[in-house]
Amino acid sequence: MTQIPTEADEAENARHKEKARKHKAARDKIMATKTGEKGLLIVNTGTGKGYPGAVVQFTKSPAWDTGEARVLAKFPELVTLHIMGEGFTWETQDRERDIAAATKGWERAKELIRDDRHRMVLLDELNIVLRYDYLDINEVLAFLRDEKPADKHVVITGRNAKPELIEMADLVTEMTLVKHPFRAGVKGQKGIEF
Repeated sequence: MTQIPTEADEAENARHKEKARKHKAARDKIMATKTGEKGLLIVNTGTGKGYPGAVVQFTKSPAWDTGEARVLAKFPELVTLHIMGEGFTWETQDRERDIAAATKGWERAKELIRDDRHRMVLLDELNIVLRYDYLDINEVLAFLRDEKPADKHVVITGRNAKPELIEMADLVTEMTLVKHPFRAGVKGQKGIEF
């Protein structure tokens, strides 16, 4: 059943589009100053484990040629990748389309979490779609509480995790930027940022 947008929905969509347009203009201005390229030395520190898993990317687009997609495609027996987004929200500038993509991604994520083939499911940038209320946080929390198999690891990434999600989680790591080449004028590097 198709829901007819109300005046409030249309106003919210217009507000969102204008905010995204301004964000895009600001990002484009910043990106124009980032022209340097170089090989980066990257340090990720901490303990880890390895087992079969699945990844759902909520904001990256299938049209993007990303390093992680290329690498993960080489190991289909270890990981399945589902690229469900349409790009950054300031690029799409279409709230309804972003909500539809997030909803489709969440449906896929639930299927993968229920699937016994995967010990771990990574929900890349789910925090971003929750931040913009593209998905109902209460629905996500209810599914994770009531339907996630007890032995299934679910990892959720993205900035600005909702407090309710942090409260529910067993392990929360807040990553802090110490140094980034972007600040020195180096543009995003293929295989690193995308």
